[in-house]
Amino acid sequence: MRGLVLDEAGPRVRTDLPEPRVEGEARIRLHLGGVCATDLELIRGYMGFRGVLGHEWVGTVEEAPDDAWVGRRVVGEINAACGRCPTCRAGRPTHCPHRTVLGIQGRDGAFAERLCLPVENLHEVPDGVPDEAAVFVEPLAAACRILEQVHVRPGDRVVVLGLGRLGQLCARVLALTGARVHGVARSSARRALLPPSVEAVPAEQAADLPPADVVVDCTGSPDGLRLATARVRPGGTLVLKTTVHLPEPLQPTPWVIDEITVVGSRCGPFAPALRLLAGGLVDPRPLVTARYPLSQGLQALSAAAAPGALKVLLTP
Repeated sequence: MRGLVLDEAGPRVRTDLPEPRVEGEARIRLHLGGVCATDLELIRGYMGFRGVLGHEWVGTVEEAPDDAWVGRRVVGEINAACGRCPTCRAGRPTHCPHRTVLGIQGRDGAFAERLCLPVENLHEVPDGVPDEAAVFVEPLAAACRILEQVHVRPGDRVVVLGLGRLGQLCARVLALTGARVHGVARSSARRALLPPSVEAVPAEQAADLPPADVVVDCTGSPDGLRLATARVRPGGTLVLKTTVHLPEPLQPTPWVIDEITVVGSRCGPFAPALRLLAGGLVDPRPLVTARYPLSQGLQALSAAAAPGALKVLLTP
């Protein structure tokens, strides 16, 4: 089996991977995979991961403990929890201390011809949602996670810093609340991709914006937290989406003085993300920059890391 693997020597495409078979789990044939900023950070050393990369995907179930799943087109939640520990029993499986995470921690990922996941992680993709949109479900769910954590009111002012892969989706989801959403980026091309419901702001003009009720850091930069802190009002909320291998030292003094709430935000709910896609409320397909076959996985990673790139897709 062919797959894009990260090992001690770095990323490489292998053609000799064994077919994945995990007892009690579904085996899925990949249709499309999406390269994420986290994949690029893993290559730089984040989490010390070794194995098949990739956690954004859509595919078809080939085998499953429950035959009813066979033949279904699915996406899947990336955290495989134990289901038995106190954290799981308390309803927080994404924080299970024994979990594996697809393509990130202790579990081979999706950038291979086939992958395995527990059936309970799977969500069927509605017929009207094409693969090119379904492959965005995982990051779109991460954008929806903000609204599970923070009460964004229609009268709020929201600033999204960074309009890369995730920032574009966060801006779109937050605009559905009726809040006044500003999307901040240096790149005019990225600003031009924003829907009319989001106000595009050049990065050099961000300092002129009034302090925001909610600021979301999607910069992917070590200094993103400092930038976000400077743009939030006293008593406001910072939502942190950036994960980097070498973060800047934290300077929490402004959070104390201005009584700022800081929220770490990670994985989110797949079902609402699928409903947004099925209803046409969010269309992520304009964010696709390029497609590569899995055999050109290294070129895909380079393209995803290039300035101006957004979503790069892999097909087996």
